[in-house]
Amino acid sequence: MSQEGIRRARGELFEDEGPDGLIARGFLRGSGRTGTMVRRRPVIGIANTWSELNPCNGGLRDLAEHVKRGVLAAGGTAVEFPTISIAEAYVRPSSLYLRNLLAMDTEEMITASPIDGVVVLGGCDKTIPAMLMGAASANKPTLALAAGPRPLSRWEGKPMTVEQLWPLIDQRRAGQMCDGQWTTLEESLSCGVGTCNVMGTAITMAVVAEVLGMALPGSTLPSATSSRRAQLGEETGRRIVERTRSGIKPADLISERSLHNAFRAICAVGGSTNAVIHLAAIAGRVGVELDTEQLRELSASTPLVADVRPSGSGYLHELDEDGGVPAIMQRLASLCDMDAPSGNDRPWRDDIEPGSGANGRIRTLEEPAGPPGPIAVLTGSLAPDGAILKASAATEALLRHRGRAIVFDGVDDLRARIDDPDLGADASSVLVLRGVGPLGGPGMPEVGHVPIPAGLFAQGVTDMVRISDARMSGTASGTVVLHVAPEAAVGGPLAFVRDGDLIELDVPAGRLDLVVDPAELERRTAGFDPPHPHTRGYERIYRDHVLQAPDGCDFDFLRAQASTWAPS
Repeated sequence: MSQEGIRRARGELFEDEGPDGLIARGFLRGSGRTGTMVRRRPVIGIANTWSELNPCNGGLRDLAEHVKRGVLAAGGTAVEFPTISIAEAYVRPSSLYLRNLLAMDTEEMITASPIDGVVVLGGCDKTIPAMLMGAASANKPTLALAAGPRPLSRWEGKPMTVEQLWPLIDQRRAGQMCDGQWTTLEESLSCGVGTCNVMGTAITMAVVAEVLGMALPGSTLPSATSSRRAQLGEETGRRIVERTRSGIKPADLISERSLHNAFRAICAVGGSTNAVIHLAAIAGRVGVELDTEQLRELSASTPLVADVRPSGSGYLHELDEDGGVPAIMQRLASLCDMDAPSGNDRPWRDDIEPGSGANGRIRTLEEPAGPPGPIAVLTGSLAPDGAILKASAATEALLRHRGRAIVFDGVDDLRARIDDPDLGADASSVLVLRGVGPLGGPGMPEVGHVPIPAGLFAQGVTDMVRISDARMSGTASGTVVLHVAPEAAVGGPLAFVRDGDLIELDVPAGRLDLVVDPAELERRTAGFDPPHPHTRGYERIYRDHVLQAPDGCDFDFLRAQASTWAPS
């Protein structure tokens, strides 16, 4: 076949009167489109992460049809294509391990395909951030549309959201749930397609996309199966045609000011700690650095505004009825840069709204749902490069705590010993799980939410200080310090903690310290040799190039400043 336009990767290919255009149009007409239709511009790609191995994204195949309808109505041509899909509950060793692969898949398909703009359809935790990362690097006009949350489940006659699963699992471990209840829980857990129905990672990242101007205002919260979600598909299709004709690209939207707005929004909704990693990765794609001190200052001046689970008590549909993200942004107007553009390609100040307030789920800065600092950014001798704790979902009495460490080396060690009656843990102990960071996992699995030892749980202990270089589910809660950097696998201080060491957590002061004599710590570090596993394929690329949590766990050669990268 002719490749006359080999460097041409826009929709102009379909207007070409030479052999390339003839071939492109002829093949597209094989799908039943008319000669007029295959010449229409702009050409809009629809990148779809629908998969039967990803129930959270199970509604995206239908949603894509509504996007196509909007593109067609606005005078464009829509062409849908798949990318890989990552399901948090199914992928091993972790979903984050494959996030960069999805980002590369998305970037290359956008870059190489004859499209003028793109709508990226994601849902489950890593799909939205990966697609935003890839779209930012490809830099063609883009809008994202999230799958939307699944309906509420019911458990023992009451509404159930997914974060209620974790204490039920603890009950099962402690022998407080029979086989029949366990089976009923399985039946009750999920009542339809869509993402987790609390402010977990999936919904938090949809909030981020909306605040960055990469999704339409108000598009985060309508449920996956609602008529409003379908209407948002059509609206997104219309809007991407307009954005493409205006030439507005991710580089025009994702900036330091919009990233700061997005981090404030994460804090204001009590969002997932995972979102901090993804935001750093997105920032790296446009050459912006979100340093630890900046994030600490932003969090310290942003109170919890949304009363929604797991940090609060409300449900997502109530937050939506109260105005959703546009109402959140209205509350944050004095803190955010409201000249940053929304998904309607106008300043955010033009898209804010007071909201109904009918459910009382969106509070004011003067009377918030929780104090400033919902996402605590920590540093100290145990986390020189930083660590994260969701203070809004922690136990207040544990935010200042000193206790002796009980150390677990990896998940297998944790599972083997956590319920051992001879573990020696009491309520003041600090449970440390290490070796499960970006390299140690690999991929930072969501295992940082270390379970309460069964014996202590049976005594009524429901929270303890837990520390890890892993992540935890955005649906989980508790006094859990995560993303400790540098991780143990590369020789961070976490690698040298021993049972009985004193660890001090001081969230108000932003500190996480190992109370060990520096000379003793230096003796422990002598001769440290990180593991060098033999790997091939994608795992080799991953191990050779993944960055630590503060840099978003992206690959070094994918960041904006890495354009001169070459293989060593």
